[in-house]
Amino acid sequence: MTRFIIRRLAGLIFVMLGVSTMTFMLAQLVPVDPAANALGQNARPEQIEAYRTKMGLDRPVVEQYLTYLRRLLSGDLGESIRTRRAVLLDLRDYLPATIELAMASLVVSLLVGIPLGMWAAINRNQWNDGFARVLALLGGSLPVFYVGLLLLGLFYRQLQWLPGPGRLDSTLNPPADITGLFTVDSLLTGNWPVFQNSLAHLILPAITLGAFSTAVLVRMTRSAMLEVLAQDYVRTANAKGLSYRTVVWRHVLKNAMPPVLTTIGIIFGSLLSGAVLTETIFNWPGLGRYATTSVTSLDFPAVMGVTLVAAFIYPLVNTIVDIGYRFIDPRIQSE
Repeated sequence: MTRFIIRRLAGLIFVMLGVSTMTFMLAQLVPVDPAANALGQNARPEQIEAYRTKMGLDRPVVEQYLTYLRRLLSGDLGESIRTRRAVLLDLRDYLPATIELAMASLVVSLLVGIPLGMWAAINRNQWNDGFARVLALLGGSLPVFYVGLLLLGLFYRQLQWLPGPGRLDSTLNPPADITGLFTVDSLLTGNWPVFQNSLAHLILPAITLGAFSTAVLVRMTRSAMLEVLAQDYVRTANAKGLSYRTVVWRHVLKNAMPPVLTTIGIIFGSLLSGAVLTETIFNWPGLGRYATTSVTSLDFPAVMGVTLVAAFIYPLVNTIVDIGYRFIDPRIQSE
């Protein structure tokens, strides 16, 4: 296991190197002068040239890339053109909100998707199965922005059961910054009003972001369960007189989990890096909104920083999933 983790971490270094190279080269191909874009339209030519010299943009591309790599190794992602702050500080401020939203969405997907997929598989070709499949079809077909606007219009505007956009009501102050996750920080500090309010603000965006993931998880769980239910050892367990609950939970679900776990890993990675529309609709100050504003303002250092974070998340989650295989099924040997 230790050797496997070391190999994966070494592979992660090569992935990050490849992604950094690609993002740097793509930034070079964009037909925009970064210096002129950073200083604005009213900048004089001598100011632009001075800024280009200061940032090293007048040097050869290879030298710029080597300088960029040296800064990456020291943890320096550059300075954002838009916010005039270090990109690393911006990511530290925006990433916790996205992590909190992604984790809440994953909880929604797990609590709904896996039980619903199991229910559909156990009752194959019955009305239960049809109901679950229709829900999965709707969740996978409806656009994210439509689901978000529909939930806001119904539960916030009409019924007024849940709060609107944002992470917290304007009348409340954020909790002490410990992890950056409002729900966790308010729990750690015993700030119950903020905890209840931040949790209520999480419900609608978590359901919106998790709708498609839930649909995927229902289909994968159902498919994996049906495949295992058709195996000989399941029929043998039934013939031995084991209760149906024991057969399902001890034999079927456990052996159906590896593909489901893979799907969960992919889902979590996509939730972290693909929350752009949800964060825009719900005015959620996360990485998605930061990436959107950075792209529209041609903030190359910020875009490259977000890209590196997203590229780091996927292989890291895949490594965790591969480690999880060993605990679900010891027969699986990770290569």
